[in-house]
Amino acid sequence: MSILNKYILKKFLKTFLFVVVIMVLVVVVIDFTEKNHKFIQNKLSWNDIISYYYGFIPYITSLVTPITAFIATVYVTAQLSMRSELIAILSTGKSLFSVIRSFFVGAVIIASLSFVLNGWIIPHLNKDRVSFEVMYIKSPYYFSDKNVHFKVSENSYLYLERYDNNMEIGYNVTLENFDGVKLKSKLFARQIIWKNDLKKWRLKSWRKRDLLDRGEKIEDGFELDTALLVGPSDFDNNYRLSETFTMSELDEFIKLQTLRGADDIDLYKIEKYIRIAQPFTVILLVILGVIIASKKSRQGTGYLIALGFAFAFAFIISFVMSRAFAENGSINPLIAIWLPNIIFGMITIYLYRVIPK
Repeated sequence: MSILNKYILKKFLKTFLFVVVIMVLVVVVIDFTEKNHKFIQNKLSWNDIISYYYGFIPYITSLVTPITAFIATVYVTAQLSMRSELIAILSTGKSLFSVIRSFFVGAVIIASLSFVLNGWIIPHLNKDRVSFEVMYIKSPYYFSDKNVHFKVSENSYLYLERYDNNMEIGYNVTLENFDGVKLKSKLFARQIIWKNDLKKWRLKSWRKRDLLDRGEKIEDGFELDTALLVGPSDFDNNYRLSETFTMSELDEFIKLQTLRGADDIDLYKIEKYIRIAQPFTVILLVILGVIIASKKSRQGTGYLIALGFAFAFAFIISFVMSRAFAENGSINPLIAIWLPNIIFGMITIYLYRVIPK
């Protein structure tokens, strides 16, 4: 790497770290102000609060990484342009691509760290952070869904009229077993109770009907223990649950939810696709930032930075909208998460071709 490349790379990374620190500090101050009454209400010590922000700060850092990388790129490039450093670089025979390459190396470093942190390290920190928010920040959780269905095996389905997550008891339970589309057996119980010592469910006041080729067989009883591919955790608060999974845990959970035929599976796919797409978003926005800010403007550095913020705002809006469409099922999650990258990738290619070099 040449001296010039090292100079630009060092300047870019230092500016990126500075922007990240400033933005995270602002977010933490705002967050503390909003949650301070909860901290006081629950009589939390400073150690508890510091432990919470120990997980919150990396989470926010990861969240703002693409935008902070973009802002840092625009600022550094605008400074190079307004001080005529960029003109001097290009006048030596070097192309704009060589300047972009310096930023690209920095973007790859940031993107790689972001992928590792988002995939394996931050989820572990999020477990404590989310648990803290559920316990002290959010209102008490009560499972309120009615007429709940689970696919508990390849050919078996569980139905509950309602479930009390505090008592860990389900009411009016039906367990059906099929052979293809043909019903083979049906078990009904008044209650299903989780026995933590056995790690099994206990059915109360149950009756089972086995449909045979000739007639049917009926059994009943007061209690029956059974193991199902469902546990009390499936009725717990799922607040930000996807953020607490590492990539491997997320893949396993998606497979499990697919087997069960769960309705909320797209939420976890979206989380997975965001973690994969974010490193590419960082690289894309950095290249776009160089192209936007490389042209010297009579309005000064402030105009170029403002222009960069406008592009950043447009990207955020497009990402939020595409994610919302994915969550409500209007667009395939994979397409929705990659759509902003595709759109702004096309914009980047177009601007690179038309900008004076």
